[in-house]
Amino acid sequence: MRVVVGITGGIAAYKAVGVVRTFVLAGHEVHVVPTTAALRFVGRPTLEAISRNPVESDLYDGVAEVRHVALGQRADLIVIAPATANSLAKLAAGLADDLLGTTVLASSAPLVVAPAMHTEMWANAATQANVRVLEQRGTVVVGPVSGQLTGQDSGAGRMAEPADIVAAALDAAVAANPDLDRAVPPPPPDDSLAGKRVVVSAGGTREPLDPVRFLGNSSTGRQGVALAEAARDRGADVVLIAANLEVAVPTGVQVVAVTSAEGLLDAARREAGTADLIVMAAAVADYRPAVTAPLKLKKADLGERMTVELVRNPDVLATLAAERPRAGQVVVGFAAETEPDREALLRLGRQKVAAKGADFLVVNEVGFDRGFGAGDTAVIVLDAAGRIVAEAGGDKPSVAAAILDAIAPR
Repeated sequence: MRVVVGITGGIAAYKAVGVVRTFVLAGHEVHVVPTTAALRFVGRPTLEAISRNPVESDLYDGVAEVRHVALGQRADLIVIAPATANSLAKLAAGLADDLLGTTVLASSAPLVVAPAMHTEMWANAATQANVRVLEQRGTVVVGPVSGQLTGQDSGAGRMAEPADIVAAALDAAVAANPDLDRAVPPPPPDDSLAGKRVVVSAGGTREPLDPVRFLGNSSTGRQGVALAEAARDRGADVVLIAANLEVAVPTGVQVVAVTSAEGLLDAARREAGTADLIVMAAAVADYRPAVTAPLKLKKADLGERMTVELVRNPDVLATLAAERPRAGQVVVGFAAETEPDREALLRLGRQKVAAKGADFLVVNEVGFDRGFGAGDTAVIVLDAAGRIVAEAGGDKPSVAAAILDAIAPR
């Protein structure tokens, strides 16, 4: 089946990667048509890597082959996910001022839209009127659902999950043309890391104060373990450097247990010599106690106040990036930040990837109620130049898959 996936400019654009991936793994030919605004949320290289086809967004690309109508003419199905309030209005009015608009107007294929916007925008009378117009014309509307939106907001307006969108879209395509193959064949094995040696760190380091106490953090290791499992499933030989994991150790990978930041650096240096890819997902302490007491510290001896002198730990990520023992080795870091503002978060990430010398940096917002230990997460992947190459959200295995999708082509 020939599927066109249109992506419009909303924060839910990162979830469109899952829509594209699901169609591709089901054996369908997928062409992605993002709007200019969509490319500010998810990068063209990611979309091309996942769809396995070139991605054009300019109305004047491919003029000789009349591309602005050819995509729509050849399509068996068009899916727009996310569909913003603006894009719904344009579709209802029949506007065609970009490649996605002309593709829709030039096609007789079923059209499926997955709205995503804030609750107030979804409830607005204009948006509801536009949706009714589209439904009257036969457009299939999937969602939105209620849930967490951008920032602290929640309510109706969250884009439906990729699997639900794809299922509804395939139903619509077969209903319109019963000769199309609705059956989903088993996905081909993903061997994008076959023959590669991948080192992943996971968990949180602990810096001992005495034999029973330590300075630590809230990382459980769930995201790092998910990355190790995802790399293993793609054919890689995986070494997991496990720092005090609070989740089960995965099977089929070599595990090296460490405790402190210095121990993690020592292990990572040993394993880096034969690694093609290093992913430092562990949360590493920046400082450690200057002195570790040989015996348990007693409050009776310490009094009402206790002062602990801290010294800086080695920078594990920067050290690995600087020392690379192998040409072409790719080093990926993680940056957990508490900054809630997206632009400020990106500035911090860009400063850090430049300072560390890593090839990629995975940035995620954490806090008392998000990030560490949570079942779901959201990340932004930056390359060495600070460009956004991928965004992903959802459960940690799916985020791990999206991270590797962005990195594997390197």
